[in-house]
Amino acid sequence: MNDMIVEVNDLSKRFGKHEVLKHVSFSCKGGSIVGLLGPNGSGKTTLIKILTGLITAYEGKVAIVGQPIGPKTKATVSYLPDEPYFADWMRAKDALAVFHDMYQDFDYQRCLEIMNRFKISEKMRIKTMSKGTKEKFQLALVMSRHAKLIVLDEPIGGVDPAAREVILDTILNNYQADQTILIATHLIADIERIFDTVLFIKEGEIILDENVEDLRSRTNRSVDELFREAFKY
Repeated sequence: MNDMIVEVNDLSKRFGKHEVLKHVSFSCKGGSIVGLLGPNGSGKTTLIKILTGLITAYEGKVAIVGQPIGPKTKATVSYLPDEPYFADWMRAKDALAVFHDMYQDFDYQRCLEIMNRFKISEKMRIKTMSKGTKEKFQLALVMSRHAKLIVLDEPIGGVDPAAREVILDTILNNYQADQTILIATHLIADIERIFDTVLFIKEGEIILDENVEDLRSRTNRSVDELFREAFKY
């Protein structure tokens, strides 16, 4: 449970002359939910793409469960991007079949249970789903894998406040003790209750990496308040 799932050491990434990530180092233990928090342009998306293997050229060392980023780590990472990624012609059951075929760790029955909680039928067409329903459906798929690292990019961005609580409870109730969940979001006040640790990233640098209980005890303030102060919101 305390084994390191993510290890990032002295990670830097440039696009041309622009340095997007600057000597980033952090680690994430199994059994933890980590908030990756920063404004647009801070480097969150680039970091996520490196962890998920979508960006392969960088400086420094990055490992998932002790393995350098590559084909082996892709099989241990479950990723929810911030944009829908299924074709409109598909029904939910078609997407389920894709995940079942692609991922040996996909738990079909668990996905059906989460979908039922979200009131999503296997027969629903992707094109008839609202943006919020699509996000909930894709979350059900991603959370139904027994992956070591689950990366969620803005998992509550497209849903109403009432649905956010259902989504957060789904995340809490469906992750396992040997998994790490990394959540990138800007809706901090709505989601901070589930974080164990937070990372603040600013202009490509980690400026805060701390356990949430310790942080609140030390400052007597919420994560949202500290974020707004750090980034002048």
